[in-house]
Amino acid sequence: MNKPNNHPDNDCGYKCGALPECAPLAVAFVPMQEESTPQYKPAEALARGTLFPGLDLPWKNVVNQTGAPDTPLGELQALGFVIHELGLYLDTHCDDAEALELFNKYVELYKTGEKRYVERYGPIRQMQAGGEEYTWLCAPWPWEYGGGMK
Repeated sequence: MNKPNNHPDNDCGYKCGALPECAPLAVAFVPMQEESTPQYKPAEALARGTLFPGLDLPWKNVVNQTGAPDTPLGELQALGFVIHELGLYLDTHCDDAEALELFNKYVELYKTGEKRYVERYGPIRQMQAGGEEYTWLCAPWPWEYGGGMK
């Protein structure tokens, strides 16, 4: 015989596996992300896994503390992450002019940084290895110099 949820012998904690048959169905709720929330700096956003502090929720009380590598390649990775995050945000908040302006600013920073990186250290992606000779397999790889630092 099943006991009701409020019965003392029914411990429905999250570590107890399946709920009793009489457990009510759940209704999922996902709140809409608010506009004009403050954002993390790119390196911190990459380390925390989100650009938006309001979405930075600890999982089982674990908080991301490690930072992105302090190298030219690490900076590009952080910028790329922020661009992706802002793009996802703009998918649902296309009228947020401030976010679009920030998106465009980071895209320009990324393009400039990527161009400088490729000129100094070599291609990041295979499609950048063309030209007079194929340089994709030529050493050194970006991580061989600590992310592009000679």
